[in-house]
Amino acid sequence: MFREFKKKKPDEIQRGYLKYIRMVYRDMAKNYDVNESQINTMIFVEDYEFFTLDHLSEAYMRNKALIGRRIVYPLVNMGYMYKYYDKLSPATYQEAMFAESKFKYRVRYALSQKGRLFVQRFYRKLEGEEQINVPI
Repeated sequence: MFREFKKKKPDEIQRGYLKYIRMVYRDMAKNYDVNESQINTMIFVEDYEFFTLDHLSEAYMRNKALIGRRIVYPLVNMGYMYKYYDKLSPATYQEAMFAESKFKYRVRYALSQKGRLFVQRFYRKLEGEEQINVPI
């Protein structure tokens, strides 16, 4: 009656680890020098082999230049993403043979091994398998 809270019985709870998501974001942002938007983007693209800025801006419903400048380019510079195909790279053999202009290809980005390990660490911290180190 005079308690501040009372937890439910463990068998009544299916999943409860998302309540620590704010602390995990703070931990990862502070210790790895990334912001929340960059973390969310790495989580979003983890299951892609590669993606373009056009696709990412459409999926996020945000400006392509803004996503590139604030999210993708800094992640590339930090090594969390890399250029999977550069502008001058044809996607297929047929495109390479019959292309009239070599400047029509879009850059395809991919999550690097460092980025994939970052995302896996995020999940481990969230699920309680790894310690959350929140700076005070």
